[in-house]
Amino acid sequence: MNLPNKITLSRICLIPIFIIILSVPFDWGYWYMNDAAYPVTHLVSAIIFIVASATDWLDGYYARKYKLVTNMGKFLDPLADKLLVSAAFILLVELDMIAAWIVILIITREFAVTGLRLVAAGEGIVLAAGKMGKLKTASQLIAISLLLLHNFPFAYVEIPVDVIFVYIALILTVWSGIDYFVKNWHVLRDSK
Repeated sequence: MNLPNKITLSRICLIPIFIIILSVPFDWGYWYMNDAAYPVTHLVSAIIFIVASATDWLDGYYARKYKLVTNMGKFLDPLADKLLVSAAFILLVELDMIAAWIVILIITREFAVTGLRLVAAGEGIVLAAGKMGKLKTASQLIAISLLLLHNFPFAYVEIPVDVIFVYIALILTVWSGIDYFVKNWHVLRDSK
C-alpha cells in the first residue's frame, strides 16, 4: 500500500474518534468566547476534523507529485471525504447547530453523484471530480470547521461567517451536483 492510500486510511480511522468525541457526553469542561461557554469536546472534535480534512489535500498532493494514483486511492479518497463530511453534518444536526433540511440536500447530492459514478463505472467510464466538486468540498470543510469552533475567530467581531459558509456550501453543493449531471447525462442516457 502506497503513502497516499495510507494517509487516506488514516482519515477514515479518525472518523470514529471524531464521532465518539463529539457524540459521547464527556465532561471535559468548557472554553469561553464572547461571554459564552462551549464544550471542550467541540474544540477537540474540531481539531480532529481539521486534521482529517488536511489529509485530503495531503494524500492528493503525494499521489499526483509521485504518480502514485491507484484504483484503491480513487475509491478510498472520495469515500473517506463523504464519510467524514456526512458524519460531521449529521452530528451537527443532532447538536442543533445546523438545519436538517440543509444536511438532507447535501447528503442527497452526494448519494446521487455516487450513484451516477457507479452507473458510469459499470459502463467502464471513470467520472473524475471537477473543479466545482473540489470547491464544494472545500466550502463544506470550512463550514463544518467554523460550526464546530462556534464561529471562532469571527465571533469576536460578530460576523456570522459560519452561517455564511453553510449557505455557500449548500449553493456550491447543489450547483456542482446539477453541473455534474448535466455534463455526464450521456452516461445515464446511453447506459444499457
